[in-house]
Amino acid sequence: MQEKPERFYPNANIGLSDEQVQCRIRDDLINHNCDVPTKSIKQIIKENSFTLFNFLNIILGIAVFLVGSYKNMFFLGVMFCNVAISIFQEIRAKRTIDRLSIISSTKVLTIRDGKYAQLPIDHLVLDDIIELQNGNQVPSDCILIDGECDVNESLLTGESDAVHKCAGDSILSGSYLTSGRCRARVEKIGADNYAAGISAQAKYIKKINSEIFTTLKDIIKVLTFIIIPITIIMFIKRFIVSLNYLPSDFWSALTEAVVQTVASIIGIIPEGLVLLVSTVLAVSVVRLSKHKVLVQELYCIEMLARVDVLCLDKTGTITEGCMEVSDIAAFGSYTKSDIHRIMCGLTSALQDTNATSMALNKAFSDQSDLKARRIIPFSSEKKWSGAYFGEREGSYVMGAAEFILKEIPSELQNVLNSYSRGHRAMILAHSDFDFNDRDLPNDLELCGVILIVDKIRKEAPATLKYFEDEGVEVKVISGDNPITVSEVARRAGVKNYDKYIDAATLKNHDDIKEAARKYTIFGRVTPDQKKELILAIKENGHTVAMTGDGVNDVLALKEADCSVAMASGSDAARSVSQLVLLNSNFSSMPRVVAEGRRSVNNIQRSATLFIAKSIFSTILAVLFLFLSWDYPFQPIQLTLINAFTIGIPSFFLALQPNKDRIEGVFILNALQKSVPAGLTMALGVILCIPVMDLFSLTYIEYSTLAICITASVGFMLLFFVSFPFNLYRGTLYFLMLLGMLVCIIGVPNMMFLPYSLRNVFSVSLITPQMTAIFIGMFLICLGVFVLLTLPMKKINKCTTELYMKHRKQNIVKSKSQKASKSA
Repeated sequence: MQEKPERFYPNANIGLSDEQVQCRIRDDLINHNCDVPTKSIKQIIKENSFTLFNFLNIILGIAVFLVGSYKNMFFLGVMFCNVAISIFQEIRAKRTIDRLSIISSTKVLTIRDGKYAQLPIDHLVLDDIIELQNGNQVPSDCILIDGECDVNESLLTGESDAVHKCAGDSILSGSYLTSGRCRARVEKIGADNYAAGISAQAKYIKKINSEIFTTLKDIIKVLTFIIIPITIIMFIKRFIVSLNYLPSDFWSALTEAVVQTVASIIGIIPEGLVLLVSTVLAVSVVRLSKHKVLVQELYCIEMLARVDVLCLDKTGTITEGCMEVSDIAAFGSYTKSDIHRIMCGLTSALQDTNATSMALNKAFSDQSDLKARRIIPFSSEKKWSGAYFGEREGSYVMGAAEFILKEIPSELQNVLNSYSRGHRAMILAHSDFDFNDRDLPNDLELCGVILIVDKIRKEAPATLKYFEDEGVEVKVISGDNPITVSEVARRAGVKNYDKYIDAATLKNHDDIKEAARKYTIFGRVTPDQKKELILAIKENGHTVAMTGDGVNDVLALKEADCSVAMASGSDAARSVSQLVLLNSNFSSMPRVVAEGRRSVNNIQRSATLFIAKSIFSTILAVLFLFLSWDYPFQPIQLTLINAFTIGIPSFFLALQPNKDRIEGVFILNALQKSVPAGLTMALGVILCIPVMDLFSLTYIEYSTLAICITASVGFMLLFFVSFPFNLYRGTLYFLMLLGMLVCIIGVPNMMFLPYSLRNVFSVSLITPQMTAIFIGMFLICLGVFVLLTLPMKKINKCTTELYMKHRKQNIVKSKSQKASKSA
């Protein structure tokens, strides 16, 4: 067990001696930076480079390279583009966050050997004496030893009201002074600080909760297990066949076997889909950056688009984190105009700098003819401030009613009661007399009441209305009083703002889970409870986004499906969040949702095309291992079909506008159309074999028929994927069909194409017999495609329900495992 260090209790005016400081440095009792770090560049490169997808491609590339067929290594370009996009985006995000952290880091005024010194925060040592004043952020947990101050701890607790601190009180790191001046002794350092303790709980690798990412990963994993045995058997078979054709040329036989095997395997891997996803999401990142939104993880754009519950922190998200005057109530012979004139003179004379005073200064900033002869600044102990303006005007006092008036009149009490929800009421009183030393003057008369509230961000109501219209449930989670939070939510336009609860009454996870179902507003929430709330909402089957800016939000941000931080918040909140609003403007959120919907819906549409190709290629690769007939395609022919039915259209379809709500499960939605298409393509090629025997077709006629049928089914799928047609999709479909027809009919004249392609697509093959055979097979394939498509919608619905049930069980299981590890 580590021994506790010897403690020093230096004088507030002298501080630690040089010898004591050196002793602390030797013992490593320094205030080390324990913020949640961003990933290192080395880690980013490693995570994006060493993946199963890349490993599979590298192995195939090496095989082609070793036999000297360099032109067939083009498929590696897809892999390198994908890696480059991912690495570039993450490094860009890391550097932006690191710059924000550097900008926000400050120095602290330290007293050592009786001399002042401005030191970096991580140069402080245990028992250092530091001096703090209004506006300073507390660098480490301290004990106040001289002076008084008001401290805002909202970044730590969520409580927006300032807390008064006197000698002997503790001040937590991450809080900041709103008024006063004091000297404090550093009580805790580094990882022992309160803020560091919360941040430390967030230092775990969070699994990317993205359906697209998970789907691609699972597809590649499954295909890898399929590909390995197929590759081995296919290579052996083709090598033996090649040796029979070229018995005297071992190297040529080996080269041909490797190239043909790799060509078949590459058709199974949906490489284009992986690149398409990275490209589309990267385009989204660029678009969002124009609106001051920093994306730290590509796939978080998808998750925000899927969100159906949005959890908001009150301070800094719905509100601006400052106060404003909302109303004035005049009493007696005073009018609102009189009160405005008096308050202009009073605020001008006092020049207090706490949050309430700043709101008053802004509301009452007009030039005043009142000249103060004596001022009494605001004190948290007195709860009032005032000024004496001479015999003609007398004294004016403002502050809390119960601290100024000996007895509160019923008329005033009625006003205070009517504004009790979410308002801070300050009274203005007048006396003809001067102050009694620093006490209240005699015969105070009530002039009026000034009502102050949290200032709602001007964009908040419209943003919240957008989420309500989009079917996203909004919950407000705050450390403030639940009644205050409820009133703020009402003014901002949150639905069901009256359903609020004090989180202090929630004793266990079952209570929190039940409250998550019933309530919209949560007050007095601790950092651990915020995390538990997010987990409870996820257990109820929802996809959750969380916004926040403080250290108290870090655990919840880390646990949310999508986390959003304000750039003006804490370093820890920015580091763990997937999205950072660089202008700290909540109105950017709808743009992210819209961009996510465009990306996910269009990727899902395009994924159908790529997955159909993988299903088709896998079935044919397996079948032709056991069939004695030759494989009907050459790589260049499949490249042409894929270009017009998958590659080109998928890219343009993925970039079109799309604001439809995301429904169902990504992979199931994609399989709904790709499975019928893939099976129909495979069936069409298989039918070509008995047709070849029945009509005594040559190999070239058999190959041409297989290519035409495969292309036709590809265009069937493209038709259904593009439906309903608009001008954009209709034009795209027409151009792809036209391009394919031109290539098939006009290939003999396109001398720049390889001979193998020109030799297959010969106009002389377009005979009445071939045309009739093609039309017959086309109608059969169309019927099969439609019949297979009809039950898929019902299958998709049933499978989606099972998936959502399984997902909910996994969340509960994951939480239980985490709880067991913690225990």
